[in-house]
Amino acid sequence: MLAIFRSQRVTPFTDQTARSEAGRFGMWLFLLTLTVIFASTLLAYVIVRLSPMNVAHWPPSDMPPLPESLIYSTIALLLSSGTMHVATVAARRGESATGVWMLATLGLGLTFLALQCIGWAGAAAAHMDFTKHLYAWTFYVLTVLHALHVVGGLIPMALTTRNAMRGAYGPQRWSGVRLCAMYWHFLDVVWIALYLTLLWGSQR
Repeated sequence: MLAIFRSQRVTPFTDQTARSEAGRFGMWLFLLTLTVIFASTLLAYVIVRLSPMNVAHWPPSDMPPLPESLIYSTIALLLSSGTMHVATVAARRGESATGVWMLATLGLGLTFLALQCIGWAGAAAAHMDFTKHLYAWTFYVLTVLHALHVVGGLIPMALTTRNAMRGAYGPQRWSGVRLCAMYWHFLDVVWIALYLTLLWGSQR
């Protein structure tokens, strides 16, 4: 009798739709946690920027402007969000182009990281030393924090891209692409907020 009961029991782990929705709910909770982290970091930046000790001399006169490569990295990330959306639509329709669009997103994500590295190198070469002033320190902390989350997103995206190239996704099974898209669009929104905050904070 117990064996029969166990064989007839249905759990979210045996039902494809329920498992997909559980994964989506879990991703929303994860993104909510990350929202608190990034929002707290940006709020701390604003408080430091507006503090009486810094407001009169922020940014310091010996600090360079924000690296120009940040503009190009922003464009790369926006484009990657677009290709990620197309990949999601293709996966939902079961189209073979899903893998190609995922690969494009992966490439643009790597381009974003490469441009960030160029920006850090340029800032360091211009003597933007994080040990000299909070202006430089907050710049590196904010951009590196976001870049680390991009790296964390590229790992599952690479696995999802591999599966997509093998035709693993279709109308009944595309949650892997959807979860990647949720996380990637979130990083895009966070970067826009972060970059605009840095632009505001860099005004003399």
